[in-house]
Amino acid sequence: ILTNILVRSVALGIVAVGQTFVMIGASIDLSVAFTISLTAVLTSQLMQGDPARVPMAILVVLAIGVIIGLSNGLIITKLNVNPFIATLGTGLIISGILNGTFANYKGVVPKSFQSFGYDSIGPVPISVLTLLIVVLVGWFILSRTKFGAHLYGVGGSREIGRLSGLRTARVLIGAHIICSLTAVLTGLFIVSRLGAGAPWVGPDGVYALESVAATVIGGTALSGGRGGVFGTLAGVLIFSVIDTVFNQLGVDTYLKTVFRGAIIILAVASYSFRSDREAS
Repeated sequence: ILTNILVRSVALGIVAVGQTFVMIGASIDLSVAFTISLTAVLTSQLMQGDPARVPMAILVVLAIGVIIGLSNGLIITKLNVNPFIATLGTGLIISGILNGTFANYKGVVPKSFQSFGYDSIGPVPISVLTLLIVVLVGWFILSRTKFGAHLYGVGGSREIGRLSGLRTARVLIGAHIICSLTAVLTGLFIVSRLGAGAPWVGPDGVYALESVAATVIGGTALSGGRGGVFGTLAGVLIFSVIDTVFNQLGVDTYLKTVFRGAIIILAVASYSFRSDREAS
């Protein structure tokens, strides 16, 4: 059961780490679900079951992830578009391209690539190790690098950060690139599990909203400037435990969704209550 909970946490956990970065910077990324779908479809389409094409396919989708993150960051910082609207718009553009080009599962990944989703090193699944590495790298960047310190500063107050000499636009663009790259990694994990990509795998997983929810439950402030990846991981694990317990009990899917919504509301409400008490 523990292994199932951990594997269930991988897809959401990886992208939620990236969402933590943009939310610490007082931004948000609602395009991640469509980036996940785009990654899954392109990966299987480019690989075509040939192990020799794996490195090329991975490099292509990573490059596309950088372009998506860069686009989001530039639209937000240079065009001064609200992050919610900017990333939603980017997501809709990706969705339109996907749905207009692909109608079903496309291509296939080689058996060797599926080891990412199914194989283990000793008792630990490779995918779980990948999630732990992503969390540790995220923690290191946020707590041990100048970029991390600047990101917290920008999230606390972009204007104060700018007056302090921080390159606020560059910092936010960097956070959005990191977020898009984690969405790409989640897409690679999902397609390794499914064997082929389809346009609906990202939106069906509700990864945009759930990554935001897990990040908030983990203590990252919606207003920016506060939070961390270990709290986000805890939020993801809470969701995974709920899913596992409800599945074991045979609880209705819709009731499970209602319960998740209640948890999100309670988490945000308790955070707001603590913030008000600290302010007073």
